[in-house]
Amino acid sequence: MSNHHHEHDHECCSHEHEHHHEHHGLKGQLILIIVTALLLGVAAWIENRFELSVWQMLLIYLVPYLLIGFGTLKEAAEGLFQGEPFNEHFLMSVATIGALCIGFLPGAEPQFSEAVFVMLFFQVGELFEGYAEGKSRDGIARLMDIRPDVANVERDGQVESISPNQVRVGETIVIRPGERVPLDGVIIEGATSLNTVALTGESLPREAAVGDEVISGCVNLQGVIRVRTTKSFGESTVSKIINLVENAGEHKSTSETFITRFARIYTPVVFFAAVAIAVIPPLVAQFTLSDAQFSTWLYRALMFLVVSCPCALVISVPLTFFGGIGGASRSGILIKGSNFMDTLARLHTVVFDKTGTLTHGQFAVTAVHPDICDEQRLLHLAAHVEHFTTHPIGAALRDAFPEEATDGCEVSQVEEVAGQGVRARVGQQMVCVGNTKMMDAVGAHWHDCHHTGTIIHVAIDGVYAGHIVINDKIKDDSAEAIAQLKALGIKRAVMLTGDRQGVAEDVARKLQLTEYYAELLPADKVDHVEHLLQEKPANGYLAFVGDGINDAPVLARADVGIAMGALGSDAAIEAADVVLMDDRLSRLPQAVRIARRTLAIAHQNVWLAIGVKVAVLLLATFGLATMWMAVFADVGVTVLAVLNAMRALRSVGKVG
Repeated sequence: MSNHHHEHDHECCSHEHEHHHEHHGLKGQLILIIVTALLLGVAAWIENRFELSVWQMLLIYLVPYLLIGFGTLKEAAEGLFQGEPFNEHFLMSVATIGALCIGFLPGAEPQFSEAVFVMLFFQVGELFEGYAEGKSRDGIARLMDIRPDVANVERDGQVESISPNQVRVGETIVIRPGERVPLDGVIIEGATSLNTVALTGESLPREAAVGDEVISGCVNLQGVIRVRTTKSFGESTVSKIINLVENAGEHKSTSETFITRFARIYTPVVFFAAVAIAVIPPLVAQFTLSDAQFSTWLYRALMFLVVSCPCALVISVPLTFFGGIGGASRSGILIKGSNFMDTLARLHTVVFDKTGTLTHGQFAVTAVHPDICDEQRLLHLAAHVEHFTTHPIGAALRDAFPEEATDGCEVSQVEEVAGQGVRARVGQQMVCVGNTKMMDAVGAHWHDCHHTGTIIHVAIDGVYAGHIVINDKIKDDSAEAIAQLKALGIKRAVMLTGDRQGVAEDVARKLQLTEYYAELLPADKVDHVEHLLQEKPANGYLAFVGDGINDAPVLARADVGIAMGALGSDAAIEAADVVLMDDRLSRLPQAVRIARRTLAIAHQNVWLAIGVKVAVLLLATFGLATMWMAVFADVGVTVLAVLNAMRALRSVGKVG
């Protein structure tokens, strides 16, 4: 165990160290850019003031060139040695070295300052990329501000402040008002309200008292609470979420993988096209005796290389997805990889589990129909009989008549009859509470009810006394969420439930679902999802939305598995591809909007980059472009694309 802690400790430190290192890297890069720009100015001044040979000018310009370009040249050389030569560093190196050498050709103008400028701009582009990546990391880190720094543990009667990863499972920690909950656990003393906004995006505080679970990352708002820990730091909710978001990049989206593949094919094609531009026209000119200078065409080929660098694409698309994932996580939506962004944006069918997803999963009394006594008396007797059962129906009856605990009635001879219900003596009367089988067994003449739900029949001393209707409540925002999904163009909203036909029909009608299937076992749900997967069009996707524990197989089978309110259920966090951190279904249409917006920004970047590049490439081939235009087409477009990509991170919170 302690080894695991050390490992985790080390991980945290290395993460902070990396972040620190990154920050210093950007600062260093900025200083390097400023110094190079100054040296370039000095070199240009010397060139204007003094008559120098081409060699002397080369030596002067080499100082700023090597200063700013050393990293790029090194990366290019490493790529060559590793057998992967065609990266943007290689393109930049070839183009700038060519520009440095072009002045030595007969009749050619020296291009030293351009060579330094291309490298300088390339570094400016890299600086922007680094800054933007740092920004989206910070966005995620801010979400990760939920990582607690300290835990106050009671040991030998003393309270010690130690790192959360040194706390063992089962130890007692003390959390004061304003402090962050460091580990998952159960309250053993005190009551409070918890701010869960960092985990769920939920702004309303949650009340918690003795016996309630608390989750790491929440903020304790009111009283001092003592909590017995139930998980180690590495297993706690916070650590899992942090890992999920940080590793989201492992699942590449189709747009991203397309770009990586594109760059791999595109770069060698561009390189050989540039060689052709440099060599073929002068060769043709030799035979046709026309005047095509090698230096002119070499210059055009070099420009072609600078322009064609695919950095804007390679950088901005992954950055857009990174931003989208970071922005979504701030709204309490965890998307485990950018490929699921693609899937969410093109949903065709959404399949819902009923209990706990569309409904609260908590039963409540919705109607009381007495026959021989008043409503109060019927509830009173039923609550007493069901006092000791652990069944959710018993809990619903006790909630409906809370006074039964204090009204002094004597309950004896409690007997649970399997598959029928419970009977007990309340005071002097024998009361049976259960289904129609139980009524038949005691000879009570029951009648059915027109209400939808679970009907609990009650008999007093063998005489039918009436019935109580218990139903699962639909969540407040379920209907609104389904209406929004339909407005977003989702064609099928399907409900799968193990519940009875009548109950399922009622819920489906109230929520205006397109179809529903009732009385299913968990295995049936997987079969239904298989059928629905076969029925959807090739370019549409299927999402399954469930609340966790028993939904793991279906979550894993769908194109995208979405777990609801999975703060508690580890199985769901593991199996799902998207986790909605609170219980609100309205997060789902929001997730779809975020995904569509992120993809739209990625597409804008692709078209911007390709459009500007094609235009300048054509100009370059016919000698109408300058090296400055080439630099803009490469670095300028990259900077614009990166700034556009940062929108994915920024205003995502305002969506929906």
